[in-house]
Amino acid sequence: MSLPVEVVFGIYLGIITGILPALVSGVLGFVFKYVTGVTIPGLGVVVLALAIAGINGGLLALNDETIRSSERAPAVLTAIVVVLMISLYAHAQGDKLGATVPKRISLQQLRDRTLSTDVVELVGGRGRVTVDVAGDVNDMEGYPPLPAETRGAIVDGEWTFPADLPLVELEDRFAERLRTELDLADVAVRIDERANATVAAAPPTGALSKRVPEGKRAVSVPALVPTGIARGDVVRVLASGLSVDGTVLAARTSGKPEPGAGTPATGGGRPGDDLPGTDAARSDGEPRGDGGPRTDGGEAPPAPTTASAPTTTGGEGRVTVAVERPEASALLRAGRGRVLVLSRGTRREYELTTLLRRAGKRFRKVSVVPGGPLDGHTIGEVGVREAYDVAVLAARHDSWSIAPGGSQRLSAEDDLFVVGSRDALDRFAEAAR
Repeated sequence: MSLPVEVVFGIYLGIITGILPALVSGVLGFVFKYVTGVTIPGLGVVVLALAIAGINGGLLALNDETIRSSERAPAVLTAIVVVLMISLYAHAQGDKLGATVPKRISLQQLRDRTLSTDVVELVGGRGRVTVDVAGDVNDMEGYPPLPAETRGAIVDGEWTFPADLPLVELEDRFAERLRTELDLADVAVRIDERANATVAAAPPTGALSKRVPEGKRAVSVPALVPTGIARGDVVRVLASGLSVDGTVLAARTSGKPEPGAGTPATGGGRPGDDLPGTDAARSDGEPRGDGGPRTDGGEAPPAPTTASAPTTTGGEGRVTVAVERPEASALLRAGRGRVLVLSRGTRREYELTTLLRRAGKRFRKVSVVPGGPLDGHTIGEVGVREAYDVAVLAARHDSWSIAPGGSQRLSAEDDLFVVGSRDALDRFAEAAR
């Protein structure tokens, strides 16, 4: 045969013979680099490849006598070169793979899909992503169909989250937000790398039963409902000689609001609607949140609005109250009743501060300074009332003493609550330093 034919035959023979040496060289290169961080020298790869190729070539020579012929020397040399080239290339790729594969990998890392950088917005130097609901919101099997209003709220809502979250955690946060804001019974969310979400949701179920205290029953009574009833108010239901006290769980009226009525911030709620709020309005004189009096002599800030606590507008309607089990049976038999709203009582300390403020007085907490004019003296010796025109409401030495007498001795680090005009309190606080 001519030399070109022998070379082509040698390339064919080298490819057939070099498959196994290349595979072994690549695997060994990867294992050594991944486990020990050491690269196998090229000479070692050559020796290993030739040894394996020699075994393969010997087996071929046993099957084909023409391979042992001296006329086949160009083909054999070409085959050896091809085997070495394939083996060295496979070893280089295995070594490269062993250097790039992470040493520790977990199932959590495999499932931590991330968002595409194209959908990330930079706001204030931080990444943000807006999740869009793709297609219609699906119903969940085993639940009633989702109302059209809720579907629209899910699709049209603006759902923004941090962009550095894995998709699994982003799905959990989106589902929890939908469940919380729309009071859904169950939510299933799937988000892809383009921030497109597929949502399946179930409408709220058992909203009233979740508010009934354990051991009590909810009874709905038709009655003339007073204006301003909110969830959590304590009422007394009078029906057929019965007098039952209970807590309002829901109320509905059919009366129309008077002029100026509206939400609780303006005096009422929408006619014909249940009370959907979760925080009952307070009408018992107790301050709520930051609406209580301050102890530093300043004016109290305005009470926060209770827009999240709808109230009834008054008129014919129904009130659902939580009562004991025997009383529930009796109310069910009685039918229509009358509703009286009970007072929760008034905390006297807030009445006191109101009276002081009306008289132009304030109260303030003052500490006795070590070595100051109050340290080591009694209230009578200092002449607090005569000298500074203030009165001591309470003093704490080891324990609190209310309305202490003139014989009360003061020591360093004692605390005093004093009452007086603003100027008198300023003078006393300055003198006590």
